[in-house]
Amino acid sequence: MNKIFSKIIPFLLILFISAAGYAQVKVVWKQVQPGIWKSVVGEPEPISLLKAAQAKAYEAGFASLPATSFPLDKNEITVTQRDGKIYLRFPLQQEEKIFGFGLNFKTVNQRGRILNLHVDHYGGADNGRTHAPVPFYVSSGGYGVLIDVARYMTVYAGTAVSVNTKHPPRLYDRNNDKDWSAQPYSDAVEILIPAQGLEMYVIAGPTPMHVVQRYNLMNGGGCLPPKWGLGFTERVPTLFSQAEIIREAKMFEEHDFPLDFIGVEPGWQSMSYPCTFEWDKERFPDPQDFLKKLSAMGIRSNLWLNPYVSPRASLYPGMKKLSGSHTVWNGIVPDFTLAQARKLIKDHFFRHHLELGVSGYKIDEIDGYDKWLWPDVATFPSGYTGEQMRQVYGLLLQQMTAAWFKERNQRTYGLIRASNAGASAFPYVIYNDYYSHRDFITALINSSFSGVLWTPEVRASETAEEWVRRMQTVCFSPMAMLNAWADGTKPWSFPEVEKAVKDVADLRMQLLPYIYSTFAQYRFEGKPPFRAMNLLTGFDFGETNVEGKLDGTKNPYAMSIKKDINDQYMMGDNILVAPMFTGEKSRKVHLPEGKWYDFYTGAFAGEHEIINITPGLDKIPLFVMDGSIIPMIAARRQAPTPESKDQLIVRHYGKAPGRFTLYDDDGVSFDYEKGACTFITLSVIRNSSGDLVGSMTRPAPGKPFAYTNDVKWVFMTENKK
Repeated sequence: MNKIFSKIIPFLLILFISAAGYAQVKVVWKQVQPGIWKSVVGEPEPISLLKAAQAKAYEAGFASLPATSFPLDKNEITVTQRDGKIYLRFPLQQEEKIFGFGLNFKTVNQRGRILNLHVDHYGGADNGRTHAPVPFYVSSGGYGVLIDVARYMTVYAGTAVSVNTKHPPRLYDRNNDKDWSAQPYSDAVEILIPAQGLEMYVIAGPTPMHVVQRYNLMNGGGCLPPKWGLGFTERVPTLFSQAEIIREAKMFEEHDFPLDFIGVEPGWQSMSYPCTFEWDKERFPDPQDFLKKLSAMGIRSNLWLNPYVSPRASLYPGMKKLSGSHTVWNGIVPDFTLAQARKLIKDHFFRHHLELGVSGYKIDEIDGYDKWLWPDVATFPSGYTGEQMRQVYGLLLQQMTAAWFKERNQRTYGLIRASNAGASAFPYVIYNDYYSHRDFITALINSSFSGVLWTPEVRASETAEEWVRRMQTVCFSPMAMLNAWADGTKPWSFPEVEKAVKDVADLRMQLLPYIYSTFAQYRFEGKPPFRAMNLLTGFDFGETNVEGKLDGTKNPYAMSIKKDINDQYMMGDNILVAPMFTGEKSRKVHLPEGKWYDFYTGAFAGEHEIINITPGLDKIPLFVMDGSIIPMIAARRQAPTPESKDQLIVRHYGKAPGRFTLYDDDGVSFDYEKGACTFITLSVIRNSSGDLVGSMTRPAPGKPFAYTNDVKWVFMTENKK
């Protein structure tokens, strides 16, 4: 009898679980790249984030990363399917911090937060609705988790406590224990996804930086912009004509101010909101001549657009049947998962833009708000839902347009309003209409965890102080952009700080060899060019809790406030950027391990400590680690061209020997992928007399190299023991 029951009970249990719509899923992990494991849950949908991005791993980049093993206890990762939804649970240790989950603007450590990951315009709160709600997180414990599904999802990042947890939080009595907390310790990240299937990845480190590198490399490596893309750009007022834009470019010449590419806003089109993607004949009577004149001035063009097709567009009749059920601003929404829709728009854009000399795009209005974008009830001819299309539309547009330029062996660099997982290799920088300077810097920091780029663009300022502070930070970001689309502001709009603004723009141009080499790291090694302090090994300042004061209406649970280090970051391996904000006369800077020096003077600044600085208005505070080598050139108005030959001015800081890998190629094409590129080593050692001496390896004959061999070495701190 016992034997019969032993066979019947498991069978009855399976029937009960099936009837309840509940099933525990066995998780099987398969290694797909060094240090990356994948698991398939249920039946994944035909469209996903990585599929939309068409991400292909840059496998060569993994060779330099350390060997590692699966970083979590597999038995503590659980997957449940219930009611057509998937429930994921990943373990958390007591002291772990969680970074990522996309482009957040106010917080860095996401542990203790609930996020609803949903592509949207940022609305002022870190709630998951943002321009790039990337479902990827990085743990301070040295691993990461990526969920690849084109659905909205809810994340409980260490907020929920299970009754059956193996690590229950300590029990406190609020009546008499001052350590009572309204948010007890949770030992898990739990994620709810309304889907029948998905693919998920666990990525090993061993450090957080290694995790980010592996994530970027699995998505093709980071983007390598053209050199002109790293110069300065201005977006001109919306209704400027081609003659007015040419005059604007000449004004930059007159002020000797850098300018590499100009953004042409909605007025270039015969109709916008929705768009025709065709030139307005009054404002742009001869677009080809206009683009030739810009090119003769060494200036590229970048066209604004949103993808919603106007009934007045020549594209409209053919595209209508290939578009969604709902309009945006009365324009149809093309279904770019369809090959026919992609071909129609490609042919149109090649004929009207690329073949005339257009160098890139600013793709606007694909993020939200809900009242503007297509609703979730929308349908598309491919069969994908409005929700799925919302999550992938920015990826589809980036992949499609970037492929057009690559087909022409022409690098581009543009702006995008929505992105998601898998975007690391796309030559696009995210921007938005939100305008908090401090929060812009937090977003720049957070972008480094998610394989996206972000610009703290400058539009307007109320004071000269705010103007110069914003200009300083934008020049230390992926895209140095002044966006004058609404008010026509100029870099010299505040004459009292014109010199300080020009100085920092010139400094960016001087640093192009360093910045370009830093982007090469992104491309070939997966290291983000602008990165959070938390990605540095040994950076242990972390967040702090400010004691919460009990208030019967404003704070009835006396919740403490988390303070992240969200106001300083690294540009590449060697330069620490500590921005100043309006009204500040001084600030604290957290210096990581090792000795650090002032960028401008070479003076010792501190060693693994918190310092107070009181800089003036004219410079953005910069610090350089001991032994750092910073390659520079003389200030120039425009980025080097394939024909350029500049003298390298190489700075060395501190007393330690150092090395730097300088990268170069033609700066405009994809020939570097075929080996037409140069890696050379800049070294500083102490000779037998104790002097610091520098050397440079020679580039191989026939390889592109935009520098002369007569290097000028500058020892900023000292050159003797």
